[in-house]
Amino acid sequence: MKRVTIRRLPNVLTPSHERVLIRPFIPEDGNRCSRIIARIMTLSDQAARDRLDKVIADFASRHQNIEEVLFRHFETVRAWTMTDAPLSRTRQLLIGAYFTQEYSLESAALFNPSIVPHPDQSGAHGGGLRFIMSLRATGEGHISSIVFREGMVTDEFQIKLRKPTPFVTEPEMIPCQIYEKHLFQRKLAELNFENEFSRRVLAELHEDFTLAELASQVELDRRQRPSSGEAEHTGRGMLALAYSNYEVTFGAGQRTSEKAIFPTTTSQLRGIEDARFTLFREEDGSACYYGTYTAYDGKTILPQLIETGDFVSFKFLTLNGPAVRNKGMALFPRRINGRYTMLSRQDNENLYLMSSDNIHFWYAPELIVKPTFSWEYVQIGNCGSPIETDAGWLVLSHGVGPMRRYCIGAFLLDKEKPTNVIGRLAEPLIEPDENEREGYVPNVVYTCGALPYKGQLVIPYAMSDYATGFAMADIGELIAAME
Repeated sequence: MKRVTIRRLPNVLTPSHERVLIRPFIPEDGNRCSRIIARIMTLSDQAARDRLDKVIADFASRHQNIEEVLFRHFETVRAWTMTDAPLSRTRQLLIGAYFTQEYSLESAALFNPSIVPHPDQSGAHGGGLRFIMSLRATGEGHISSIVFREGMVTDEFQIKLRKPTPFVTEPEMIPCQIYEKHLFQRKLAELNFENEFSRRVLAELHEDFTLAELASQVELDRRQRPSSGEAEHTGRGMLALAYSNYEVTFGAGQRTSEKAIFPTTTSQLRGIEDARFTLFREEDGSACYYGTYTAYDGKTILPQLIETGDFVSFKFLTLNGPAVRNKGMALFPRRINGRYTMLSRQDNENLYLMSSDNIHFWYAPELIVKPTFSWEYVQIGNCGSPIETDAGWLVLSHGVGPMRRYCIGAFLLDKEKPTNVIGRLAEPLIEPDENEREGYVPNVVYTCGALPYKGQLVIPYAMSDYATGFAMADIGELIAAME
């Protein structure tokens, strides 16, 4: 079997402990918060000014608009102050500083990249293609978030990456404004929260309701009836589901590398993992970017969807249906026969395909690819959204073999009936070489998406769950090498 020529590029993205995010640091115990604030209040005005000056001197160069951030964190704990007397700006900012921390969000790993054309192609001189990459950044406590980089594929088939700034910023979070009762009820049933309590709460809400209305009704029902473990559990679950649908917005002037999407909801408590972005084009010519990802709370994985048109504002949306049950979902970049189509895993071993007329609901997955070759006997999965070619849908895959070694492979699906596999590489496309074997998880190469450019396939890929490299392959040669 002919091996495909892979050209590894010199570009490497490595994790940096210097890029730190400024985040709230608020103990769960409100009484403790009150005690901390009470201690701060014992400082004289001059001592408070001196301590704040020291904080600003030490940290202002590391963060943008640090005083605005400290004031927001003060507002979060204002309710625990022991006085109604007005506080000076100095005292407010100092209290905010005590409830603030730095988090090195990519200190452990920067890996599992996906790549899409940049929404702004200005500056792509000489026929090059600008791109945006999402990456999984992992820091203290093995918490994963989404960060971004940008660059360009030149007409000489080289990669030019834009150097990231030292700043990292979280976006403003905006809860979903309106929820549809029938959709909300279907998701509650999937999560095993359909019971007497949830039915009572929903019965009191309009067909379209807000988060505030839901929270108020949950609390009202709790007060009116004796508390029970089921009611407490269901109430928390209903609010967690509501909070899983939200929007975030970055400042319009922020650089791409300054944007970080850190876990904020209960379902994401331990991480936002492995975003797979694709540029999706509708039949009427309109387009947006969709990204599938996995929310993880430490026990349960929850596949979710991100939508953005500009990588400035992002909507986080719940995926629903019995087929939404595992990691590794990847959306096709257009409808097929009028329906959305998605690759998925259902059983930690094989690859499935499913279609739907509603992007938020997925049913009836169909098995399409099983582990076949010795380098993938343990498990097979996708490595990003399919890429449309004249020959068919090109899908990068990952296979797990002996010694838990991950390799990247590829197969081809029929364009009109993608349940039909019409070609497949018998040997890995990329396997870890001696420079890629060491890392957080050894012997792994993996990607969450590739980018076609003038007959070449640009493949950013994770090296042993630590850093990210780049490779290129000729698409025609790749397809010709398939069985």
